[in-house]
Amino acid sequence: MCGICGILSRDAGHPLPHLERKAKTMLEALAHRGPHGDAFVSRPGLAMATNRLAIRGVDQHQPPLLEYEAGVIVACNGEIDNHRELRQSLAEAGHAITLSTDVAVLAPLYLEKGLDFLQHVQGVFALALWDGRQQRLILARDRAGERHLYYAIVGQTVYFASELAALAKACKPDLQLDPAGLAHYLRSGYCPAPGSPLKHIHKVRPGEMIVIEPSGIRHLKYWQFPTGKAGAAPAPRSFDPVFREAVRRQSDIDVDYGVLLSGGIDSALMTAVARSVRPEKKISAYCIRFAEESFDEGRYAAQLAHELGCGFVEVNVSAQDVPRTLRELVRANGEPLADPAWIPLSLVTKRAAQDVRLLLAGEGADELFGGYPTYLGARWASHYANLPAPLKALAQRAIESLPTSDKKVTLSFLLKRFVRGQELDGLARHLLWTASIPPLWQRRLGITPPLDDTRHDAARLIDTIQHYDFSHSLPDALMAKADRGAMLHGVEIRAPFLDQSVIEFAAGLPVEARVRGLTTKVFLKRYALNYLPKAVVTRRKRGLSVPLASWLRGPLRDWAHAHLSSGDLSAAGIDTRAAQALFAEHQARASDHARAIWTLVVLSEWLQWLNSERVAVAVEQEQARAAAWDRVEATPSAVGGEG
Repeated sequence: MCGICGILSRDAGHPLPHLERKAKTMLEALAHRGPHGDAFVSRPGLAMATNRLAIRGVDQHQPPLLEYEAGVIVACNGEIDNHRELRQSLAEAGHAITLSTDVAVLAPLYLEKGLDFLQHVQGVFALALWDGRQQRLILARDRAGERHLYYAIVGQTVYFASELAALAKACKPDLQLDPAGLAHYLRSGYCPAPGSPLKHIHKVRPGEMIVIEPSGIRHLKYWQFPTGKAGAAPAPRSFDPVFREAVRRQSDIDVDYGVLLSGGIDSALMTAVARSVRPEKKISAYCIRFAEESFDEGRYAAQLAHELGCGFVEVNVSAQDVPRTLRELVRANGEPLADPAWIPLSLVTKRAAQDVRLLLAGEGADELFGGYPTYLGARWASHYANLPAPLKALAQRAIESLPTSDKKVTLSFLLKRFVRGQELDGLARHLLWTASIPPLWQRRLGITPPLDDTRHDAARLIDTIQHYDFSHSLPDALMAKADRGAMLHGVEIRAPFLDQSVIEFAAGLPVEARVRGLTTKVFLKRYALNYLPKAVVTRRKRGLSVPLASWLRGPLRDWAHAHLSSGDLSAAGIDTRAAQALFAEHQARASDHARAIWTLVVLSEWLQWLNSERVAVAVEQEQARAAAWDRVEATPSAVGGEG
């Protein structure tokens, strides 16, 4: 795990010293991602750099920027889990690999397989590969999008970096807001790939390889989510070797690691299997605690950690932590993310960084095995739609009249989401249910909601919305939260549920093995009974939530109000009078607008960062003009000669 960056320019106006200076500027902005050394390489028209968080091959000083024979250079942020098998097969093919780092297999694998090389790689990665023979630059991202890579193409120059903030410091486009990216952010709380909130700056998609050559640019998908027809539900025991091997691969590292543990089934199952796979390892469980009882799962997590023989480290999070942590995250990463859990995740990984460099987490299980309440809603929506109109109207009035609660994921909250959007098709309704700011309020705020192609096979609705979540919110919200929150403190997060073999196993499950009646994750819960007490398996899903609704009415009220009154929001096209009306409704408990308010607060904080970057660009340009003028003034005149 590390930070990578670089520049490829075919513009004669960008000499090599200029490229090297820009690449070093980006590397400095990524310093938090790699405390264990860095590396830099340059060639005519090319500068690449990395820093390193040592997870594998810690016995050698080998930042993940490696040059192989024939002028192939690789910079890789991530972990190659099947590097041992690849190393053996490549040795049999005649490739001598002397370095112990897992990344060392990538260049020879490319030389052996060409553009098909990533089909043979298992792991998580965002990489850049330069082939000097072909004058070819490859940018690629892993299948599930666990690692991230931004890029910008300005004229004949390509810039890339692990984080948007680093890229913005080097490529210096106009740093203009992208209206489409802004609309997507306000709707969903994140910007889905390939977009970003800024024009000119893009993200590599999950499972994508971008090939940049003198003849042009190609966008290739080297992996697609399996979509074949599901068969009968397999026996739970058939999943055991698959998941155990995934946990074993991801914990096959040279440093101590821990787990992120809540009271839920996903992290509990992952912890239990990790304990079983490597019983000799000392494992500490890190848990987020809240003073607000309905949000705190620490009691369950502590009990489970004790039963599994894990150390237990709790991190208490309060409203007072929010303003400082949000500003730190936004300014380090450079992209708005409206998941409130970004705050506690960053704080718990900051504490974990004192002990470990890697944490295993339960991300991905909900998307793959059918764990979200919205999947239940999708299953029951057709039954609700068939009710007589008067009965539906009565039910809607009764549900909408339920009082607003500040507790965690209440039944009233879920029911209010369920009865809205019943006139929409299944995927459009899912997008409404999961929206940070619903379309009505987006319009009141002065933003045209994004248009989505929601056409799908109604008979495969659950498949459709699970695939949508896997392809969008999982990589660009949940895994972005994990990467940006943890790597700020030099900690890597791995998700065994997102191992390729687990993804392919889950894709073969029939719908009834995922969602049945009022039960989610049907198959996974049956499997989990082999490792966990029934009380843990059947406990109602709660997820990592933050007591945001009450905090915005209490200790964060003035801070949030100041952000919603910000001139930065107004300059970005947000109607701040509507934002204040939204805030007033929340204060009066007329509605729970916590997520919408938070989305606007994060945007305001991000706009402050963006404006500071714009000022820095203007100052730098003025200094460059002054320096150029000074050089002109200092040049002796050729007229008149010496006296």
